[in-house]
Amino acid sequence: MNGRAGYTLIELIMVIVLLSIVATVSVRFVGLSTQGALDTSARQLRALQSVVVSEQLTRELRAAFPLSVRTSGACIEWLPLEAGTNYLRRTRGPNFNEIEIAPFSQPPSTENKRTVIYGYGTSTGDLYTASDPGPVSSTISAVDNNSTPATITLDSSHRFKGNSPARRLFVVGEPVSVCQSDRYLYRYSDYTPTSTQATPPAGTREVLSASLTGTVDFRVVPATLQRAAVVQFTFALESLDGDETTTVSQEVQIRNVP
Repeated sequence: MNGRAGYTLIELIMVIVLLSIVATVSVRFVGLSTQGALDTSARQLRALQSVVVSEQLTRELRAAFPLSVRTSGACIEWLPLEAGTNYLRRTRGPNFNEIEIAPFSQPPSTENKRTVIYGYGTSTGDLYTASDPGPVSSTISAVDNNSTPATITLDSSHRFKGNSPARRLFVVGEPVSVCQSDRYLYRYSDYTPTSTQATPPAGTREVLSASLTGTVDFRVVPATLQRAAVVQFTFALESLDGDETTTVSQEVQIRNVP
């Protein structure tokens, strides 16, 4: 009589155990692969965010009046340049409120704008307040770019403290600040300039980054007659679980020469 073919209980248990091992390894492999893809995506997102933040800061700082850049703690502040030209004659009597200039290639707006001539030898705070005499004028009331010569008319009389060797005149706007607050990096604008840097200032606030860790480090190497100003900033972005950070360090040259 022929025996019937089949599996023994021991063989069945061994197959179940082996399948369980294979399934466990497969699930673990898929889990690690998925986690690796998520980690890579998170790193790429932090890298992209760091590029966007550093590029925005770099572009704005490059268009700053170089002598106006100042830092205090985790804040940096500057006066943005709106336009530049050569002046032919500074303000003179009897009203001391008109500057003769070479025409602007693109005339700037006049709202809350001021003119700056030179500025070396003065404190940074003097560039934020219109002292008379001083390097920064009162606000501009009008720009006549079509007259001969072109002229800038000020709201009130002003005497400039010094001459620019290159006879350069700049038009600057309202100050801009970037400050850290806990995990956030904010950009501040639309506020009144003061001789002492406010940290942070009052004004319109926009979020630049929401995942900072540590303290943002802003440093300024002031401009001299021989070289441009240099701004250095370093910040770190943290992953959501706090296990990884991405550190960014950048140097920005401010080439505008008063």
